[in-house]
Amino acid sequence: MFELSIESSFSAAHQLRGYEGECKNVHGHNFLVEVTVSVKKLNGIGIGVDFLDLQREVDYFIKQVDHKNLSKLSQFKKINPTSENLAIWFYDGLHKKVNSNNVKLVRVQVKESSQFTATYYGKQKANG
Repeated sequence: MFELSIESSFSAAHQLRGYEGECKNVHGHNFLVEVTVSVKKLNGIGIGVDFLDLQREVDYFIKQVDHKNLSKLSQFKKINPTSENLAIWFYDGLHKKVNSNNVKLVRVQVKESSQFTATYYGKQKANG
């Protein structure tokens, strides 16, 4: 079993509705997204999953949020675009695209700064 990870980044603004503090105002972050998959076996040339294929799938979602005000996007109209909710959003989208018999999405980490990170493992792990 292998775990393989890639990192991507995007810049975006957001504001947290209902939050009492500075983050209720529109502000921005340079977010870092780390996606980790597990791989059961390697192919004939020693690759578990092509990093470029995985990056292409992540980029599909990055393009939807890069240089946007996340609070105004339809996917965050009913929920705050927190790092936690971003991690869920990335995970749910990627889970459908990357999972196969050999590859399973393990986790998505979203860092809004070097100090603050949210990691989501999916519903199956959170429930036991």
